[in-house]
Amino acid sequence: MIIDVHVHILSPDFIKAVDLYKEREAHFKLIHSGPKVKYATAEDLIASMDRCGVDKSVVFGFPFNDLGLCREANDYIIESCQKYQDRLIGFALAPPLNPGFEKEIARCHDKGLKGVGELIPDAGRFDIADQKQMKELAGVCRERGLPVLMHTNEQVGHYYPGKGGTGPARAYAFAVNNPGLTIIFAHWGGGLCFYEFMPELKKGLAHVYYDTAASPYLYQPRVYEAARLAEIIPKVMLGSDYPLLSPSRYFKEMAQTGLSEAEVELIAGQNAARVLLQG
Repeated sequence: MIIDVHVHILSPDFIKAVDLYKEREAHFKLIHSGPKVKYATAEDLIASMDRCGVDKSVVFGFPFNDLGLCREANDYIIESCQKYQDRLIGFALAPPLNPGFEKEIARCHDKGLKGVGELIPDAGRFDIADQKQMKELAGVCRERGLPVLMHTNEQVGHYYPGKGGTGPARAYAFAVNNPGLTIIFAHWGGGLCFYEFMPELKKGLAHVYYDTAASPYLYQPRVYEAARLAEIIPKVMLGSDYPLLSPSRYFKEMAQTGLSEAEVELIAGQNAARVLLQG
């Protein structure tokens, strides 16, 4: 089974009025500006999954600061997951510092969504290293057994729209502050994964996973072999960041490495199935 754990979809009505929403949400506009920006509906995604041989995708909208917009996006995720219940796994979004956060996450879980994310700290203006800010997020997710998919990015190298300040140090603090929480750090954890060569960090990150979203834009294909050396292959999950990139791009990159078939299968779906489909 192939599972893509990092996919953004938006409703057709939202896409039609996307320029209006850009003016309401600064971070959304920052990321979605330029002539090559892509948007996808659930139907676009299903067609892509069929072309690429993906069995299931974890889907979510965008972490708007406006709780009302998050509700609208979550409603579309709920509707899409009900329509394609054998193909889609829905995650919910809400601004963690909004007083209505817990109620919205509970509503979405009760309607069948299976996690929270992708949360983007710079979009929501929160600091994941500050446990006072993260207490409610961690509490409701622990109570309901929901994994959290958290955006992270490397703190060095070239600039790109949306590159923010949440890197390995903040990600590690969030992890050690919340040992009972299942965490998936997007984009290889901004490089946190490579700190698992340090024995004390490996212990503190036992409940942490990493997705590969945007990897072709950030790292050479040998990043997968580095993951093997760090002994974290069982913690790496395919994340395409579709519609930014197609899952086929990742399959091509893994084929260029020395990964075994068994290791590719772990990354492509078995690790995600163990975390997201158990029970």
